[in-house]
Amino acid sequence: MKTLNPVEGQRWVAGMMPLAAVDPLSGADSLGVPTVYWERPLAQEAAAGWGEAAVVEAAEAGQLPAVLTTLAATSLRWLGAVPDSLPGPWFGGIRFGATGLPDEAWAAHGVARWTLPEVLVWRTGSGLAVAAFAPEGRGGEDAVRSRLERVCARFSEAYRHARGGPVDLSQTSSRPEFEARVERALEAIASGQLQKVVLARAVDVEGPAPFDVVDVLARLREQNPRCATFLFRAPDGTCFLGATPETLCRVEGRVLETEALAGTAAPHQAEGLRGQDKDVREHEAVVRYILATLRGLAADVRADAEPQLLTLKNVVHLRTAIRAELREGVSAAQVVGALHPTPAVGGTPRERALSFLVEHEGLDRGWYAGPVGWVGPGRAHLMVGLRSARVRGSRARLFVGCGIVAGSIAEAEWRETEMKSLAVLRALGGGDVGRQ
Repeated sequence: MKTLNPVEGQRWVAGMMPLAAVDPLSGADSLGVPTVYWERPLAQEAAAGWGEAAVVEAAEAGQLPAVLTTLAATSLRWLGAVPDSLPGPWFGGIRFGATGLPDEAWAAHGVARWTLPEVLVWRTGSGLAVAAFAPEGRGGEDAVRSRLERVCARFSEAYRHARGGPVDLSQTSSRPEFEARVERALEAIASGQLQKVVLARAVDVEGPAPFDVVDVLARLREQNPRCATFLFRAPDGTCFLGATPETLCRVEGRVLETEALAGTAAPHQAEGLRGQDKDVREHEAVVRYILATLRGLAADVRADAEPQLLTLKNVVHLRTAIRAELREGVSAAQVVGALHPTPAVGGTPRERALSFLVEHEGLDRGWYAGPVGWVGPGRAHLMVGLRSARVRGSRARLFVGCGIVAGSIAEAEWRETEMKSLAVLRALGGGDVGRQ
């Protein structure tokens, strides 16, 4: 395992204080762009972190289980009260998987990158709190106290809304190439090689000036309250951010929550979505996969009898909630390794679908559609990195995808990805910009 700071066996000293503010993102006014950000508006859950007390990276896919296990075993010694609602304290993500077209712009995020912030501000039941972290040892306690004092003195009390107005964005994407890939996927499905495959495409966007990623975050959370808003900033300034509706897993001790999210329609077609054969088959493939996978990890697995509608700003999805009690000793790392990637972002049969993507998708997904979120002792919450973009300076690359099954129509799949792209395009300040 490659680590920027050695953490295996390392103990950490931590402290916390209440904070006289109402919004973690308002700290950007004085502390700058967060290193990590996480928010679920409807759940009143939010956290923002600055600095890097430690970073753990995986150099190759085979190291991922060890990375997650190491993070979950973090040993913290608190100077005073121990918070009972602390998310994390490790925040980060994992790339989707193998690719046939490596993109060096993803290098700073790596195969996996997890950060323990120097300071973490999060929402509690009574307001905000701030925690600081430092390695145990000489000077550790002083560093924690100094960081707490610095944040309390500089943190803004104002609520952070998006600023600025619409801007002109130039876009580049190739409809003919994408629709040709859909046709190839349909040929593979018709021949019996695949039942489903999820094809993604990129939309390259350039603005007239560098994007204000804090404003982008503010727009994402305000426009997508049913989603988890996230940001992970690498040392070179490259940010991966988005607002995703899909939970990969939430683990609290032995309690696991996950979901199947597949099948999509425009908002005005929501009422007919549960009657669309193509979307129902696409959704059921994900449900079957998750249930079969979890039976090897859990003694009790339950799912909604019928899918519900998840209504977002630009699209509507079929959603089946799934709950399970994990067997004794089963870790979040094992859950992630077993579930990811689900047929909602890869396909089925899984290995054939992933091989098809490597050969035909023509895209390095990087962290798009990979697990992103936080991990802590006995707890983890990982989402699937959808409705997302890689942003640096005035350039952004958006990622959107759609599930292809028998009966899919290339033109309709293109339109679906167009609908999905609006969430990030609007957050970038483009509004309902035209298509090329």
